Amino acid sequence: MFRYACVTLLLLLAAGVRQSSGTEVKVEEDKKLCLYANLMLNFSVTYEVAGKKNATVTFTLPETGTTNGSRCGNDSSLLKIDFGKGHSWALNFTRDNQTYKVDYIWFTYDLKDDTIFKNSSSNDTKTVTVGGRMRAVDLNNIYTCKSHETLDSGLVQQVFWNVSLQAFISNGTLSKNATICHDDQPTPTPPSTTTITPKPTTTPKPTPLPQPTTGTYKLKPNDTSNSTACLLVTVGLQLHYTDGKEFVSENIDPNITTSGGNCGINGSDAVLVLKCDHVTISFTFVENKQKFFLHAVNVSVVNGNHTFHSGNANMSLWEAAVGSSYMCNKQQTVNVSDSLAFVTYDLRAQPFEVKNNSFATADDCAADKDDNLIVPIAVGVSLAVLVLIVLAAYFIGRRRNQARGYESF
Repeated sequence: MFRYACVTLLLLLAAGVRQSSGTEVKVEEDKKLCLYANLMLNFSVTYEVAGKKNATVTFTLPETGTTNGSRCGNDSSLLKIDFGKGHSWALNFTRDNQTYKVDYIWFTYDLKDDTIFKNSSSNDTKTVTVGGRMRAVDLNNIYTCKSHETLDSGLVQQVFWNVSLQAFISNGTLSKNATICHDDQPTPTPPSTTTITPKPTTTPKPTPLPQPTTGTYKLKPNDTSNSTACLLVTVGLQLHYTDGKEFVSENIDPNITTSGGNCGINGSDAVLVLKCDHVTISFTFVENKQKFFLHAVNVSVVNGNHTFHSGNANMSLWEAAVGSSYMCNKQQTVNVSDSLAFVTYDLRAQPFEVKNNSFATADDCAADKDDNLIVPIAVGVSLAVLVLIVLAAYFIGRRRNQARGYESF
């Protein structure tokens, strides 16, 4: 029976963005520790304000919170933190005979809370649910991950780092054995046997990035390997952003990029999340009146303990009919915000009604349509010139024949 839970929260305010320096949660049953969490967590939420515009706010857990509703079970445990004016965050753990994992994470926020969501045009309470990406952990092991992990569900981003978790704790004592996340594991470097003579250092001149490699990204319902794709995107992607005073450009490498998100099968939104090394990008597509379009883009770039984030949830790009795909082979530059832009190459997207794992007939972008008109225009001009030449030759020949007739008379 659940009898005791405590929450300790430490806060840090830096660079104008509130970031948690640690949130520790201990859940006890019968005066024994049964569930433990210590992590850093930031929320970033985009919401609508007056004038049908969007605002984005970043915040962390407050100094006080309650864990009413947390529980420890034999096969399932729940960690739930209620905070602020109607907000809560929860982790659901499940186990089998040998391992345990985070099954899902949910975050509930109340837009009536004007201390966070200033000038919100809605008073609704929203809930987002995402699947846990934590690898299965051996029972009696603690899970640790210092690296940043971003969970993106369209209008909400959750950024975690310095995470320690243990569920189904036996004997009320934290384990000394740790399961370390993949991103924290060192990459072995072969020893160097070549002696390099140092050369005088020079400041390299900036060189333009090459065109990025085109990658293919697909989602399947419930992420099952046997099902057909429900969302398809092929694109070469390049990011340009200003982080403080530094301007950064980088290509997204599809060879080290993973895709996630949801297909919006039971709703009108579909989300594609691309994660590449330290970069996470989410694209939210909306279906409306038999048309679909790109509605929101969010980008997070993690460099050490610093996170760059920018996005826009009031876009209307890449429009095409539902049941078809959108295609633009030409280079496209999309200005997301004052500090962020991205460039696409060989883009093709179909977020709804994908059949047989392949794209449907494409609606071309304006730039491709202009190229498609060049050939018929060129052919038309050539034919017109040919007709003029034939007519000119006809009239010249006729004049000569008339002149010869007058002379013979």
